[in-house]
Amino acid sequence: MADFNNYQNRMAQTRAQTGAMIDEGLRAYMLKVYNLMALALVITGVAAFATFTLATTNPAVAQLLYASPLRWVVMLAPLGLVFFLSFRIQNMSVSAAQMTFWAYAALMGVSLSSIFLVYTGQSVVQTFFVTAASFGALSLYGYTTKKNLSGLGSFLIMGLFGLIIASIVNIFLASSALQFAISAIGVLIFAGLTAYDTQKIKEMYFDGDEVAVAGRKAIMGALTLYLDFINLFMFLLQFMGNRDK
Repeated sequence: MADFNNYQNRMAQTRAQTGAMIDEGLRAYMLKVYNLMALALVITGVAAFATFTLATTNPAVAQLLYASPLRWVVMLAPLGLVFFLSFRIQNMSVSAAQMTFWAYAALMGVSLSSIFLVYTGQSVVQTFFVTAASFGALSLYGYTTKKNLSGLGSFLIMGLFGLIIASIVNIFLASSALQFAISAIGVLIFAGLTAYDTQKIKEMYFDGDEVAVAGRKAIMGALTLYLDFINLFMFLLQFMGNRDK
C-alpha cells in the first residue's frame, strides 16, 4: 500500500513538473511572438516617418511616391509580400522568413507614410497609443479566457470579407456615410480578431515542436497580430484623427 501511495505521489509530481515546463515554454513562445510583432511595428513606424520626411524635403520624391503610377506599386507591394510569406514560409528557413517579415514591415511603413499628409502628427501618435492599449487588453483577454472563440472567429472572418467588398464598392461611390459605417464595423471586427487570433496562436503551441517549426509558427503568429494591430489603428485613425489642413 505504501508503495502504491509513493507511486501516486511520484506520478503527481511528474505531471506537475511537466505542466510547469509546458507553461514556461508557452510563455517563452508567446513572448517571442509579441517581441517579433513589436519590432515589426517599430520598423513600420521608422520607415513611415523617414519616407514622409524624405518626401516633404524632396518634391521629386513626393511626386514619385504619391502622385505617379508608382504609388500603386507602393500600395500593393506589401500585399504581394504578405501573400508570398504566408504561402512559402513552410519552405523557408527561420532566418529567411524573419528577414521577409522585416522587409514586409518596412514596405508597409512606406505605404502608410501618406497618413502624415492627411492627419496631424499629434493625432497619429494619440491614436497609436489608444490602439496599443486596446490591442493589449484584447490580446490579454484572448490569451487568458477559457471560452472557445472559434465560433466568433468564423463570424468575424465572414464579416471581414464583407468589409473588403464594401470598401471596394465605396471606392466608386465615395459615400461618407458608408465610409463611416465601414470604419465602425472595421474597428469591431479587428478588435474581435485580436482576441481570436491570440487564442489561436496560443493553441498552435506544441512543446514537442522542433526549433525551426516553432520559429516559423512564432513568425506567422507575429504577422497575424501585426496585421490586426495595423488595421485596428487605421480604422481608429479615421475616427480619432484630426485632418491636417
